[in-house]
Amino acid sequence: MPYLQLDLSDRYAPEDKKRLAAALCETYARLMSVDIRRISVAIREFREGGLWRIPNAGGEPVPASMLMLDIRRGRPPELRMAVAKALCAHCIAILGLPEDCLNVEFTQHSGDEMYHPALGGFSPEWEPDER
Repeated sequence: MPYLQLDLSDRYAPEDKKRLAAALCETYARLMSVDIRRISVAIREFREGGLWRIPNAGGEPVPASMLMLDIRRGRPPELRMAVAKALCAHCIAILGLPEDCLNVEFTQHSGDEMYHPALGGFSPEWEPDER
């Protein structure tokens, strides 16, 4: 933890996905003040027709993308907004995702819900003054 999961409705080159994963990790670690070694990134590509959104009321469904962020509980809304905007910017710049078809959702967890054997066990709790 944190776990960043990007669901896509298209296929992308492995080098672009690797570059995106690096950018997501670096930005997330910097903005959220976390050890970059704790971050995992999944990029899942659905088959054609596997993920949809209706961007305009009354319009037709279009291919969509979804970024799910499992994060430490207690992060203020302003910080979550800044992280969402920054990570979306990477997805748009690197993969060319349309902004109106990309959403971000957060799931918040306490430190004892995140276990890293290589980093000593449970994640440390986050304190607001760590930023």
